[in-house]
Amino acid sequence: MVSCPKVTQGLRAVFDAARDDDVPVRTVPRATLDALTTGHQGIVARVGARRSDALSERDLAAFPFEEDALVVVLDGITDPQNLGAAARSAEAAGAAMLVTRVRRAAEVTPAAVRASAGALMHLPHARVANVPRAIERLQDNGFWVVGLDESSDVSVYDDVVPSGRLTVVVGTEDGGMSRLTRERCDQRLKLPMLGQVGSLNAAASLAAFLYVYVVPSRR
Repeated sequence: MVSCPKVTQGLRAVFDAARDDDVPVRTVPRATLDALTTGHQGIVARVGARRSDALSERDLAAFPFEEDALVVVLDGITDPQNLGAAARSAEAAGAAMLVTRVRRAAEVTPAAVRASAGALMHLPHARVANVPRAIERLQDNGFWVVGLDESSDVSVYDDVVPSGRLTVVVGTEDGGMSRLTRERCDQRLKLPMLGQVGSLNAAASLAAFLYVYVVPSRR
């Protein structure tokens, strides 16, 4: 939907792209866009959520991942902003899939999509009933599973990134990974905290972990 008293060059490019992809465009009063969202610049797109969340834990064992695929698992993140920020970091680092819980976890809301800078619309997203079982299925599919755990004795700087398929698991800010999730991990690593605070939030921890531990070995 667009409110356009004057068609600018930018809007013309949007119209052309929509026409090329058979996306319908509707002109509406600006008040209609204002009622939908804030901060728009005269154009709003309505898109549906990806349906990768139809995947079950069992599907993960046979999903056709690349041989060096990266999967990010979020074990219980409930804040949509954190979900979006984590998805943004995962997609930027080249993740092939995001896995989250169905229950007691953030859903893909407009706030989450905005926080992800659109990453949630690009990154395949599986929502599963049982995270430990999903991890087990990923292991069946050849993944080595590393959990980010501040109670670990091993730092990200003291470990070598395994080759091949890799899963990174992040828990909640207040409790970390659940006990069963922690036990399913092949390895647990921590980010060293040099200041006075005890930890980073989940999304920031994931971003730091990916760019310290994973990305340098896969550039």
